[in-house]
Amino acid sequence: MTREYLKQATLTPKSNAAETHLIVKGILDEIEAGGDAVAMKYAAKFDQYEGNVLLTPEEIEAACDLVPEKLKADIRFAHDNVRRFAELQKSTVSDVETEIAPGFITGQKAIPVDAAGCYVPGGRYSHIASAIMTVTTAKVAGCKHITACSPPRPGVGVAPAIVYAAHICGADKIMAMGGVQGVAAMTFGLFGLPKANILVGPGNQFVAEAKRILFGRVGIDMIAGPTDSLILADSTADAHIVATDLVSQAEHGYNSPVWLVTDDRKLAEEVMELVPGLIADLPDVNRENATAAWRDYAEVILCSDREAMAACSDEYAPEHLTVQAEDLDWWLDRLTCYGSLFLGEETTVSYGDKATGTNHVLPTSRAASYTGGLSVHKYMKIVTWQRATREGSKAVAEATARISRLEGMEGHARAADVRLAKYFPDETFDLTANG
Repeated sequence: MTREYLKQATLTPKSNAAETHLIVKGILDEIEAGGDAVAMKYAAKFDQYEGNVLLTPEEIEAACDLVPEKLKADIRFAHDNVRRFAELQKSTVSDVETEIAPGFITGQKAIPVDAAGCYVPGGRYSHIASAIMTVTTAKVAGCKHITACSPPRPGVGVAPAIVYAAHICGADKIMAMGGVQGVAAMTFGLFGLPKANILVGPGNQFVAEAKRILFGRVGIDMIAGPTDSLILADSTADAHIVATDLVSQAEHGYNSPVWLVTDDRKLAEEVMELVPGLIADLPDVNRENATAAWRDYAEVILCSDREAMAACSDEYAPEHLTVQAEDLDWWLDRLTCYGSLFLGEETTVSYGDKATGTNHVLPTSRAASYTGGLSVHKYMKIVTWQRATREGSKAVAEATARISRLEGMEGHARAADVRLAKYFPDETFDLTANG
């Protein structure tokens, strides 16, 4: 299967990773040692904010009052969609039990974690949708305490729309602190918060690296890099819509890759001609991001046929995958590696990013080859249990003793031996490894 790069990336999102790691590790170590005061020091330095860290009910109410009614309605619409989809996901996991052998019962329980820390970006853009996506799923999962953390702006605090979204979605505490210091505060249980059991939500490279370093001490949704998007398009696709969709995702950041994979050279060339003009028409900050992302990270790949296109897509394992091609059912059945799939021109990544109900916290940097995105399941521990009658444990004890001895684990074998001796004193068992 042939593959021709009409445009190839010159950089990868992993540039400067070592430097970022050293910076973040130093900040985390200092905050863990120094607690609230050091976290406040970094908040003053990076956020230029010295107000309340945990918003009071009065501050939340005041912020909510600043949100226009039309925006409130849009946020409630998106929240309702995310909530209903999360409830559907939760319904797919249930407590079960089965009699694995006569008298021996095993089971599964789904238990939500106690405390979730939800990071909501609020620097260059106010990610209202991230508050909806993270807090709502934690609430539906049944977490007992949810902290929403977002960077404040100097003299303003957390964006009022983020405060409103976090509040109506069920956050127990809203924290005005961003970056590494915000992640650290939730992890270490600063400012009177419970220590988070899991950290979720997107962020810049420093937030992502903090989550990577802390993983193991706490759970995380995923190790994330810059957002990425791939479009699969054939000759039936609308070049203007394809180009617009690529630009819409490139505006996320200077290092956000976007890829077009097609089997139609004419479409590829037309899209490449359209993109610069669409980028030039964006507002300043958006234009700066999209220009760099398209210049340094974007790729346009020409394949021989749709099977080659699908194989290329699965290799890239994009966070967002759009199909604008004929026979959508074929693509749905064939594609296997993506964070979220958008089938047909009638939907777009922007819909999923904001309001359709599926979660926009998704695996990046080809992590979609082994994991999905944020869902209620990320907040839930699937644990197992067992119980048995004495008769029911008999065959299990015999097998355990023999397998354990074969492995050289005599202590394990004896834990089975003592039960057989107690429960069946009049019987003889061959419990040797070579019996």
